[in-house]
Amino acid sequence: MVIAFHKPFDVLSQFTPECAGQRTLAEFGFPPGVYPLGRLDRDSEGLLLLSDEKGLNNLLLDPERGHWRTYWAQVEGTVSDDALRRLAEGVEIAGRRTLPAGARRIFPEVPPRNPPIRFRKSVPDSWVELELREGRNRQVRKMTAAVGFPTLRLIRVAIGGFRLPEAMKPGGWRELDSAERNLVFSA
Repeated sequence: MVIAFHKPFDVLSQFTPECAGQRTLAEFGFPPGVYPLGRLDRDSEGLLLLSDEKGLNNLLLDPERGHWRTYWAQVEGTVSDDALRRLAEGVEIAGRRTLPAGARRIFPEVPPRNPPIRFRKSVPDSWVELELREGRNRQVRKMTAAVGFPTLRLIRVAIGGFRLPEAMKPGGWRELDSAERNLVFSA
């Protein structure tokens, strides 16, 4: 079984807390035996897959397979054409260049986050969509910062060809049917 979950902000991508008071996957009533396929940081939102099938983690996360993931990043400042070009070509993070990525300016309609992102009257914000084939630790945040536009909010909207359903609210989840599952594992 593969489950699509709309992970809310401030929830760990694990079933046990690291310290008291942290929200985890345990509060969402998943079937027994499932585990997250990959992860989203506590301060990121969006599509997280869970499964009870062994080996799917490697199938999705192996860099050799080049499995695409799509993110929407709300960044501080008005993202420039030069920054988008640099993101698409790859930027250097911790001494290693990122793989070429899809990068474009977007204007999504997303509900406000609770708690809201920080707001600065004198500094505008904008959104960028990034499509990545690799998944380094906090990669999107490091990439946008490397081109001068720190990430304020990050939402994963797709894995493979499967997009987070618009009707699925934060905290919602459901099992994927066979067609949706095939979309996940399509490159």
